[in-house]
Amino acid sequence: MAKVIKLKRGLDIPLKGEAAKELVKPGLPAKFALKPVDFKGIRPKMMVRADDIVKAGTPLFFDKFNPDVVFTSPVSGRIVAVNRGERRKLLEVVVKRDDKIIYEEFEKSDPGKLSRDEVARRLLKAGLWPLIKQRPYGIIPKPADKPRSIFISGFDSAPLAPDYGFVLEETAPVFQAGIDAIGKLTDGKIHLNVSADKPVPEVYNSTRGVQLNSFSGPHPAGNPGIQIHHIDPIHKNGTVWHINPQDVLIIGRLFLDGKVDFSRIVAVTGSEVINPRYYSSMAGASVAPLLKENVKEGSLRYISGNALTGSRIPADGFLGFFDSQITVLPEGKHYRFLGWADPGFDRFSASRTFLSSLRKGNRYTMDTNYNGGPRAFVMTGQYEKVLPMDIIPIELIKAIMVEDIDKMENLGIYEVIEEDLALCEYICPSKMEIQSILRNGLNLLIKETS
Repeated sequence: MAKVIKLKRGLDIPLKGEAAKELVKPGLPAKFALKPVDFKGIRPKMMVRADDIVKAGTPLFFDKFNPDVVFTSPVSGRIVAVNRGERRKLLEVVVKRDDKIIYEEFEKSDPGKLSRDEVARRLLKAGLWPLIKQRPYGIIPKPADKPRSIFISGFDSAPLAPDYGFVLEETAPVFQAGIDAIGKLTDGKIHLNVSADKPVPEVYNSTRGVQLNSFSGPHPAGNPGIQIHHIDPIHKNGTVWHINPQDVLIIGRLFLDGKVDFSRIVAVTGSEVINPRYYSSMAGASVAPLLKENVKEGSLRYISGNALTGSRIPADGFLGFFDSQITVLPEGKHYRFLGWADPGFDRFSASRTFLSSLRKGNRYTMDTNYNGGPRAFVMTGQYEKVLPMDIIPIELIKAIMVEDIDKMENLGIYEVIEEDLALCEYICPSKMEIQSILRNGLNLLIKETS
């Protein structure tokens, strides 16, 4: 290990419903959707129309700001809907799948023998460039830019997150091909970060061309932003990129097989799931087949992603482009008798307010209740307890709210995106929507500096 970094601040939320390590292959659903709202900072322009026939890998839309960045269909079939919201905002492009997937053909090659420009050009043409995210801002990087380094968080510490040791079993050749391709995009290091609290997956130990770093501690230890902060901190004039391990496999399959294969393993989790486990699926897939006859009755919240940062979807909605997890929780449409005076034997509290804190190792059924309403934004010192970064989060949020750009920059806004402050929102006594406020601040900086 090149570095071992121990984090003390943070919070592990003990939700019920962790996925059992068994893989189910239910077959692909009939419909898929690519959602522009999954990609921060883009302005999509359609390249197809309703009833057009597409293959897996056919471009559906591109980014007006970066026309070379295209977004391709995960499956072959017919475009059955182009759904828009207010002011004709493009929400999703829905494809009805063919019985047999037909792929656009791309050239097979050894990425280690290609130049940077050749690798970048192939990723762009296949629509795989959006798999990469840039810090600062958490947006898709410009193809001409070159990062100082690239980060891959080899573990996810979010509530009920998938175990990559299980997900990546027997994928070493494909993972290595993806690493070889990604390595061409930077002159710096590829940091592959693993958990010091769990056995290191064999696929990571056998990977060449990476620097293996170890992190221990509670969530958000698995967030790329936290890892970047402790190894290669962000500043205004430099960029660092990061990518998810399953997305490395997608890139590897492009170069080995010559096709765009968005297959991924998805953990279906949460207290309201009858049999939480892993499923073979694909980016943009309808989640209905994964949830059919597998959730409890009642008013439920369906989330693509984890409970802290995921996106709310309907029961027949679609998996987010970057998501490897579906979470199902009970809606919090009720009042609890005695409120905060309840001794709380069955309730989790980050501040150890309830007697449940005396029972170690318990997992809890948690709903979506706010447990209160918006109130005065006060200095409490709580945010700092769950954010293992050398910034002052409450002062940063206040600077964003008054749009003080100089102060935002001085307080470290370039180091964070929504997922890094998600725990601050979870424990916030003022019920502030911290993640939305932060994104507004990042969008303001993008606008002012572009």
